[in-house]
Amino acid sequence: MNTPTILDGGMGQELIARTQRTITSLWSTKVLLEEPELVEDVHDAYFLAGADVATTNSYAIHRDRLRDYDIEDQFESLLLRACSIANKSRDKFGSGMIAGSLGPNARSYRPDLVLSIEEGIELYSEIAGILAPHVDVFLLETMVSLKQATGALIGASAHNKPVWLSITVSDEDGSLLRSGEPISQILTLAKQNNAAAVLVNCSSPEAVTQALKVLSGNELVIGGYANGFTRITDNFKTDYASTVEQLETRKDLDPTTYLKFAQDWRALGAEIIGGCCEVGPEHIKVLAQYFKN
Repeated sequence: MNTPTILDGGMGQELIARTQRTITSLWSTKVLLEEPELVEDVHDAYFLAGADVATTNSYAIHRDRLRDYDIEDQFESLLLRACSIANKSRDKFGSGMIAGSLGPNARSYRPDLVLSIEEGIELYSEIAGILAPHVDVFLLETMVSLKQATGALIGASAHNKPVWLSITVSDEDGSLLRSGEPISQILTLAKQNNAAAVLVNCSSPEAVTQALKVLSGNELVIGGYANGFTRITDNFKTDYASTVEQLETRKDLDPTTYLKFAQDWRALGAEIIGGCCEVGPEHIKVLAQYFKN
């Protein structure tokens, strides 16, 4: 079995740990604006830990989110800045991939707010077109429903780069998207749109394991990168001003414990493994040391 590709870990939580500024619902975009050197520090930390991939800090760079802060005019420049910083870090370390992050339209974990497929195609095509010259792969993150994933896949696929589709699943039942739809339907969608990989992210490690059991053995590259929250609360999903500081971090997910979950994912066929929110450089270091030795 080949060595799996090691993704980096969460960006937003690492930035919160490094900044002294007030955290807002604009999340890591605020740091990209005001303290871009911290974004580079995080990329550096992950490459130093052994990650093979730097994920651009562009997850939340959507026109509607920027519009709420009267900075929509910086949409393209912010995307390019996120790419530039990731590339600068990669160049320092001499190798590695750049994954262009395209986060969910509307709010994370909210299938009820997802745009129509047609609107999603337009939105993701625009972002992918800006990212394309500066990244090696598009990473569609935290896709919550079939409708959201369809728009994102079609939009991103128009720009001649490999597309990794990453879904988020129910923490209570990893066989279901957060929309309640069975993740088995993602397999057909991924194959129809030539996705280069199907991943599971921003869900509990236990749920990622459940999901990969469904995705395993279907001739698709699969992978997982879990979060370290106890659960995504209803209040967090419905409060527009919420920040991740309102979510409770698990106390039982140290790097060694996280590795045990990753070993299970690898046994299920995962070829891409990393971390999401609250999974940091120390977790990635343990993954890299284990899987690369």
